[in-house]
Amino acid sequence: MPYTAKTFTITPGADLSPVQLELHLGLYAGYVKNLNLLNHQLTLLKSDRSTNTLAISELTRRLGFEFNGMRLHELYFEQLSGNGEISGPLATALATQWGSIETWKEDFEQTCLFRGIGWGILSIDVESGQFYNSWVSDHEIGHLAGLPIILAVDMWEHAYLIDYKPSQKTDYLKAIFARLNWSTLDSRLAN
Repeated sequence: MPYTAKTFTITPGADLSPVQLELHLGLYAGYVKNLNLLNHQLTLLKSDRSTNTLAISELTRRLGFEFNGMRLHELYFEQLSGNGEISGPLATALATQWGSIETWKEDFEQTCLFRGIGWGILSIDVESGQFYNSWVSDHEIGHLAGLPIILAVDMWEHAYLIDYKPSQKTDYLKAIFARLNWSTLDSRLAN
């Protein structure tokens, strides 16, 4: 069954312009389209595995990039419907682990500012209750195996370049934090 691009409620503003959002949502739709195309091609190729082994191998490797690109963008856009007010169980848990919410936020922002393309990710180890701020290169390299994602921030240039210069990534992060819906993040934590 093919995937369908989701719709999101994000109000454009001075911090994220309509043009920036339209471009970014279009790129997300491209991941959905490419994932469906890859799944279709793999189905066809697998009818003759002996002849198509190399093609199957390469397309399967590509699948992780397209699938994670789709899912990470869904997490990213879904969380941008709030007013940035930090509150709730997640904020309390982060403050407990890091000593304060400000200390966690500073660490997360520093992770997001690593050089290169990728994602700043907050995830939780459900076995230990430990939160991790991590960097995921591209979409598929660096995920901490099995850890649910609580917060995902797109740090590829396409996410901010229309509204912010590369030297203004901290301003982009401020815009993202100003739009975070902490109720959405709390729901991810609860699940």
